Amino acid sequence: MADRKRIIEEFKELVSIDAPSFEERKMADVLTKKLRDLGFTVTEDGAGKVYEGNAGNLYAFLPGELEGTPILLSAHMDTVEPSRNKTAVVREDGTITSDGTTVLGADDLSGVTAILEAVRSIKEKKIPHRSIEVLFAIAEEVYIRGSEVFDYSLIKAKEAYVLDLSGKVGTAALKAPTLLSFEAVFTGKAAHAGFAPEEGIHAIKAAAKAVTAIQMGRIDRETTVNVGLIEGGLARNIVPENCILKGEVRSIGHEKALEETEKIRRVFTQTAEEAKAVLKFTTSYGCLAYAIEKEAPVVQRFERACRELSIPTSYVETFGGSDNNNFVRNNIEGIVMACGMNDVHSAKEWTHIDELERCTEIVIKLLTFKD
Repeated sequence: MADRKRIIEEFKELVSIDAPSFEERKMADVLTKKLRDLGFTVTEDGAGKVYEGNAGNLYAFLPGELEGTPILLSAHMDTVEPSRNKTAVVREDGTITSDGTTVLGADDLSGVTAILEAVRSIKEKKIPHRSIEVLFAIAEEVYIRGSEVFDYSLIKAKEAYVLDLSGKVGTAALKAPTLLSFEAVFTGKAAHAGFAPEEGIHAIKAAAKAVTAIQMGRIDRETTVNVGLIEGGLARNIVPENCILKGEVRSIGHEKALEETEKIRRVFTQTAEEAKAVLKFTTSYGCLAYAIEKEAPVVQRFERACRELSIPTSYVETFGGSDNNNFVRNNIEGIVMACGMNDVHSAKEWTHIDELERCTEIVIKLLTFKD
């Protein structure tokens, strides 16, 4: 039903638009026009102003002929770097890549393309459909900041399909983690490293000892810990007064994430005290964990769509956050669908026209079921 050639051309068009996080203005303008051409009422919120970006989240509504609450479809507009001057290269075997100098942007333009083409195909063939809500969010790649500030009182849907998962189409994530970011600032005492090092309190040494005292990497099947950034010191001949560590804890279990973060805080506190340094330890949430039961209607509808299309299904848990974390927090039961993205966040990122087409067909089914 979907138009294969049109999918390729629209995907290439969207890939050519620069849209790094907080700089989605051109993408938002293009998508606003496309949605309005499809008959949607479109509004843009003030999320960009919250973060000093240049565009807000796009919310669109299209009334349908079938009874039932609307279906919410979502994908994000922003792309990780390097994302400037992207070009989609279509290979003879149907694989689509970048030219190797940037990401492709299949994360998440494969999802955006599938949503647009599904609605376009339905309307062209005059197939009755449920009322459709679309949310194209900004700043998903920076800890889902765009959807975090969206006004969910606008949403009528109780179920959502977020097109933002790597892997084979037919895969859906039913669980996602809590992500806790932490920052530890060790404050010691500056001194001349040559004349009076004994008068100083070495903040970098204290921080280094703290890092080696905690467990990092995969803590268990559900939990990971990482310290990814360390900075401190002013010059080679000064005992450093300050050192900052930045890291994260991820866990499919929310309480486990809290527990592991508290362990880190205690170790860092003890290490600072032993070094006679002062510690300031702060945390913030990137996203909150959720779990959707396989028996839930939102999953069963997806299962039915794939079955009717002879697409095998697979259900996974993901260690990546998505806008769905914010949907579930706001009482919208959603799942995250694979939409044809692979090797994301790298210049090796790729998709395949067959996968883009399959994803589009699943969306068409989801929108046209009578119940």
